[in-house]
Amino acid sequence: MVEDGVAIRRRRECLKCGARYTTYERVETANLLVVKKGGVREQFDRKKLAAGIYKAFEKRSTPASEIETLISDIEVQLKSRGESEVSTNDIGEVVMERLKAVDDVAYVRFASVYRSFADIQSFEEVLRSLKRKKS
Repeated sequence: MVEDGVAIRRRRECLKCGARYTTYERVETANLLVVKKGGVREQFDRKKLAAGIYKAFEKRSTPASEIETLISDIEVQLKSRGESEVSTNDIGEVVMERLKAVDDVAYVRFASVYRSFADIQSFEEVLRSLKRKKS
């Protein structure tokens, strides 16, 4: 089993060429629909979630395994709500809550995109709240 218990890692070998490779098997769960701001619904896409989180951690020293665990935990948290739909707003809030606990810089990076900071005051407010948290 992989770290989070959500996937099984298997080493395989091609019967034709003998090349070895790794596969990850995940249990299929009920489809989760994401409700976008305009009301459009689309399938939850783990790759989109991962892309946003990896971008926030760019050039940080956090190991990829820790980031993958974070992504899996967020996915499990969203799917375990028992709801068939989740808003992009809910996803963003869950991600920010989890990032704040792991890495302040990744949190600010994600928040700046998610909250569409328009000016320096928006950044300053977030930084002040982080400083209060640390005190």
